[in-house]
Amino acid sequence: MTAKRTTRFAALVALPLTLALGTSSAATAAGPRGFQIDLSQLNNSRASGTAMLSLNGTELTVKIEAQGLTPGQPHAQHIHGSTEGHDFTCPDITADKDGDGIVTTSEGLPVYGDINISLTVDGDTTPDSGLAVDRMPVAEADGTLSYERTLTVSQDVADHIQDLHVVQHGIDPNGNNKYDFGVGKSDLDPKLPQEATAPAACGLVKGAAVGSVPAGGVETGTAAPADGVQGRGMAAVGAATLVAAAGTVVVTRRRRAAQDG
Repeated sequence: MTAKRTTRFAALVALPLTLALGTSSAATAAGPRGFQIDLSQLNNSRASGTAMLSLNGTELTVKIEAQGLTPGQPHAQHIHGSTEGHDFTCPDITADKDGDGIVTTSEGLPVYGDINISLTVDGDTTPDSGLAVDRMPVAEADGTLSYERTLTVSQDVADHIQDLHVVQHGIDPNGNNKYDFGVGKSDLDPKLPQEATAPAACGLVKGAAVGSVPAGGVETGTAAPADGVQGRGMAAVGAATLVAAAGTVVVTRRRRAAQDG
């Protein structure tokens, strides 16, 4: 397992990087461009990782290697931000408006913006799949997660890729390796635990602007995502029963592993 993960990570970091985002136009000429995102923990999740974005025209390849996530559980993950030049960033504890010690999804959205792309393992990648937990990657027993997918994005996303960022969800404050209601109900759906939907890690494209006020105000709930469907954020995505889906995903993964073996 260690050797395989080392190989995967070596391949991930070997992607060509074009990190001089403010240099001459020659640096952004036609051809593949690479961007690195370092994922840092939110909500004291202990999660971290690296995301690599490789863009060739409107074909985007996303590779993520993460660790410190809730093991055996699905982790919703998305590309957030603006394709209209607005500046969003990753939240910190100051986004915790109710003072309960957790930055919820609703509290984080004004800081990191709407979903542009849902990073599912297969099928739809629009904001409508923001909580499609049966198609989200599941962390291994040691809390690691490996993800890779190539998808077609809009020209707006391609033009503003340096303004976008990755957010992973799912925390485990009580350390029992599962999602429960120890910190209450989700702000997205009271049938779900807060642990399942709260953000766990976030990262910006290296070299992108950080920390300035969003130009023209927050776009939460109004941004047009990659496929042109009006953005609705995670709060308007269908109410999936995450805990039950987590069990379904694990069973499916085991069946696939058995078949592959």
